Amino acid sequence: MNKILSVLGRVFLAQLFLLQVIALIYSFFNNPNGYLDYQMALGQNGLPGIFAPLIILVQLVGGLALLLGYKTKNAAILMAAYSVFIALALGLSPFQYLAIVGGLLTLAANPVTAYSLDSRKK
Repeated sequence: MNKILSVLGRVFLAQLFLLQVIALIYSFFNNPNGYLDYQMALGQNGLPGIFAPLIILVQLVGGLALLLGYKTKNAAILMAAYSVFIALALGLSPFQYLAIVGGLLTLAANPVTAYSLDSRKK
């Protein structure tokens, strides 16, 4: 049972980031000015436009690493730091993001989960 719970926790944390990337890319293709609108929205929150591709890249790579369980400890720490940065930079709900950070730090403390690339190496 613990194996299944650890996999579900890892997958649910990964989906937070991956679904957001999918939604962003979907909006870029469905709106001719989608990417520019995204950059402007970041700019209104004080982040320069260069952060748009960086945010997408971090969410995609970190989310995939968590989903696949590849270098889970490093990915969880990276995504925890990213979540704190985004919450502070964009003025999002700090309690919600602190809960996500808590889950990511728990995953970093227990990185080897069933059905992951990390568990195949050992």
